[in-house]
Amino acid sequence: MWRSYRPEQLATPSAFQCDPVLVWEWYLWRRQLIAKAAPNAGHSALAFLEQQRAPGTFTLITQNVDGLHSRAGSRNLLELHGSIWITRCSSCHLGRRDDRTSIESLPPRCPGCGAQERPGVVWFGESLPADTWLAAESAVSRCDVFLIAGTSAVVYPAAGLAALAKQSGARIIEVNPEETPVTGICDASFRSPSAQLLPQLW
Repeated sequence: MWRSYRPEQLATPSAFQCDPVLVWEWYLWRRQLIAKAAPNAGHSALAFLEQQRAPGTFTLITQNVDGLHSRAGSRNLLELHGSIWITRCSSCHLGRRDDRTSIESLPPRCPGCGAQERPGVVWFGESLPADTWLAAESAVSRCDVFLIAGTSAVVYPAAGLAALAKQSGARIIEVNPEETPVTGICDASFRSPSAQLLPQLW
């Protein structure tokens, strides 16, 4: 069904304004796929590392919207691009948890004001949530070690966090099957999928 569309055609404010039902059908299809997925060994390794650290000394910053990090047990989590399991009112901006993979009447309506709700993710052309981004910058500027795992490091502003970590004096470790634009500033770079290597690192 979705092969005739590019994500850029569906993940934009204008796409939602033009056809909110189509956008919601795509997101519900994605929710159905994600609901069948389970955290992998990489997700679990990061959650384990956080549990071994003193409270407040580990922050996981992710561009993923699937919620698998929290399902693996990560708690100090910054979801830069939001969550597919959140709906947000397009008028009053009220956000709420919504685990449904099927919704009878699309688009869903805000329980507060009755306006259309949209998926609680950051779309192309939108800014990251300011409070989440500031928390990410703060965590990176204070860190001793900055681990980059499973990202192509081309989506900004998130890709710029590596440079911030370097400027702040952190050691940078990269885990990725391929070289990325930030490989050159890393202190160590491992060519492996994160699900395979992260458990070995700990």
